[in-house]
Amino acid sequence: MKRLRYVRGNSSARAAGGLNNTVRSIRATYETDADVYAALLPKPLEAADRPEVWLQMAHVAMHVTAERTVEIGALTVGLNCSFEGTPGAYCFHMAMEGESVVTGGRERFGEPKKIATTSFVKDGNKVTATCSRHGITYFTIEGEIGADNANPKQFKEHLFCYKALQGITDPNTFDGDVFLTRLNWERNYNKRADMTGVITLAESAYDPLVDLPVKRILNMEYVEGSTVTGGQILRTVPGEWIAHQWVGRFDDPQNTGLVLDASGQS
Repeated sequence: MKRLRYVRGNSSARAAGGLNNTVRSIRATYETDADVYAALLPKPLEAADRPEVWLQMAHVAMHVTAERTVEIGALTVGLNCSFEGTPGAYCFHMAMEGESVVTGGRERFGEPKKIATTSFVKDGNKVTATCSRHGITYFTIEGEIGADNANPKQFKEHLFCYKALQGITDPNTFDGDVFLTRLNWERNYNKRADMTGVITLAESAYDPLVDLPVKRILNMEYVEGSTVTGGQILRTVPGEWIAHQWVGRFDDPQNTGLVLDASGQS
């Protein structure tokens, strides 16, 4: 019998629903520079009252099938914002271990994922997590777990992404429509506790999170539980609304970036 596995078989069609994941995460929100926040938030997303960066550093066990679980580390970073009254965060940086989870999220949902090396170490109530690429540890978060907090353990939260195909003849354009997508993450935590800690951003021309300085940590917490991930397309958008940010999805150490003067103007 001949077989060709570059074509999907009728008996192995993939389900449309999201993956079921078990997670341990540090979640945090910090206030950053207002001019940088305004320059990074793309249309048609609406700014929050305060220039806030939301982030999550997680150890994720992805239950792909009943027999197979894939464990990865994952860093997700976004700007708190909203769209048509729904709060969420504009996701401009995702870095995680594993080619399949990176390519799947980029192609299906428009997530700006990159392959990275991560660590997530819990020693008693102390937790330290890092994210590295190209031999540079550009993100570190560490802290101590405190008392359980009163925040809900079951809730849904959203991230906004852009899904498109970069132009084949002109990389500053797109081939076809550009979609604003929304990730819908259903959280079911069994532990949610306050943390005190620090966030350290180091210089990297490949992943310049340091350009969004940590002015003040607004909250930090440690969570354990499960997440069901999914998403949807919200609308199409003009390509020029997001084209200047597409460089962040690739490694371009020659990119000098947008220069803002003292008044926040480019």
